[in-house]
This record gives sequence, structure tokens and C-alpha cells, in this order.
Amino acid sequence: MKLTNPVKKVAAIHDLSGFGRASLTVIIPILSRMGIQVCPLPTAVLSTHSKFSDFHFVDLTHAMEPIIAHWKKLDLKFDAIYSGFLGSHQQIEIVKQFIEDFKHDEIKIIVDPVLGDNGKLYAPLSPEHVTEMKSLIEHAHVITPNLTEAAYLLDEPFSERIETERIKEWIRRLADKGPEIVIVTSVRTRKSEDRTAVVAYHRSDDRFWRVSCNYFPTEYPGTGDAFASVVTGALLQGDSLPIAIDRAVQFTSMGVRATFGYEYNNIEGILLERVLNQLDMPPLSMSYELI
Repeated sequence: MKLTNPVKKVAAIHDLSGFGRASLTVIIPILSRMGIQVCPLPTAVLSTHSKFSDFHFVDLTHAMEPIIAHWKKLDLKFDAIYSGFLGSHQQIEIVKQFIEDFKHDEIKIIVDPVLGDNGKLYAPLSPEHVTEMKSLIEHAHVITPNLTEAAYLLDEPFSERIETERIKEWIRRLADKGPEIVIVTSVRTRKSEDRTAVVAYHRSDDRFWRVSCNYFPTEYPGTGDAFASVVTGALLQGDSLPIAIDRAVQFTSMGVRATFGYEYNNIEGILLERVLNQLDMPPLSMSYELI
């Protein structure tokens, strides 16, 4: 009789920063707390995340394929593949091949298409990287761009505010590229001055969901990683799409609230350790709405 692993496994393809709560230092504790084994495939090692100046960077592109080859030799099977920041065309091609080699009928492919924020690309990235990312999302079941990244993926001009019907149109177009589920974060409309929202779409039932929360005039690196990780964990636990985004918004908002009141250097990220225990609990309230 073949034994099955009672703990689900996620292959997490992200960078690792020694200091500053972002990428794998956020992803591993969140998914582990949710009862999921994280198998990191690191794309780079950094002394700190890239919001700090003068950080030391070690590119691990050369190591990714030997690690994958060993995993293939071990005949590993993953319940999900979850990718984030990818620093080069070569890494995107490696991830596409990884998906092809490890995919099976039950696997979930989650791509957080990390490109930029506040209307701009992140400093190391180029327009060519956007083109390459467009090809990667075609292989995903779930994508989690912020509004800036959605605009780049669709070659649309960015605006800090967008009307509800317009974001729904954008999301349908992203879903037409391949993903079954599209989740766009950092959505602000002209009607909601002090609110920001996540809007999600499930192509199979053609329904849009929205979860809103208070907007805080501050930024913490790694909150996008936290959000996408909770979504990944919730979907693997069997939550519906609206409950998954509800849990992710509540957790991320709680992390921001737990941090905001301190005299604290925001660049270090949210005080994740103060809120991890909230992942053990069901959502405090269901605030999602059908739009």
C-alpha cells in the first residue's frame, strides 16, 4: 500500500533576503503556520531585500536547474507551485519548464507577477521583463497582480484610481490569457477616498468578488508576499475564492495595524511575528461582496 503525505507541499520559487520581512522569510512562516510544507527553490540570496541601499546580491540562476534535476530524480510531487520575483528571462524560462515537468491534474499554479508598484517598474526590471512575464501567466491557474502590474500586463496606462467596470474589464482580459482565477490588489476607486480593495474573478462561474479595507498612508515591503501566501494556503485548505481573499485581506490588514502604531522603520516590513497566530483562526467576519 502506497503511503500518502498528510501535509500538502508547495514549491516556492522566490528570492531569500537575510534581513527585512519579504519573499521567503514571509512565505515560509505563513504557509507553515497554515499546515503546508514549503519547499523553497531560491532564485537569489540577498543580504537584505532590495528596498535597503547597498545590499549584497547573489544570483542563483545557475543553481536552479541542478536543484530541479534532483527533485525530479526524487520524483517529488507538489500540490502547488508558487512563484514570485524572477530576476531574468532565463529564470522565467526555467519556471515555465518547471511547471511543465511537475504539473499534474490536481496541482495549483500560482504566479505573483512581481513587476512594480505605484505606477512604476521595480528598478532592476525592464520592459522586456514585462513581455516575458506575460508568457508566464499563461501557465498559471491563479495570478495576483497589484493594479500597477495589471496595467503593465495589459499595456494600459496606470492611474491611482480606477472605476469598478474598468477593473472588471481588465480582469476579464487577464483571465483570457489563461488563468482561471485573477486577483488584483491595491484597487482604489474615486468613490472610496479612504478605502482600498482586492477584486477577484473566477472564470468558471463568471463571478467577481471584492473585499475592501481601510487605506493606510504608508508602505511596508513584503505585504504583497503575505497576501499571496495566505491566498495560496487558503485555496489549498479548500476555501472558496471569496473566503480566501477575505482571509488574506484580514491578515495583511492586521499586520499593518499591528505595526502602524509603533515608531518603527517601515522598510523592515510588518511585524509578522505578532499576527501569525491569527492564521489559526477562521475569518473574524465575512466582508466579501459580489460585484
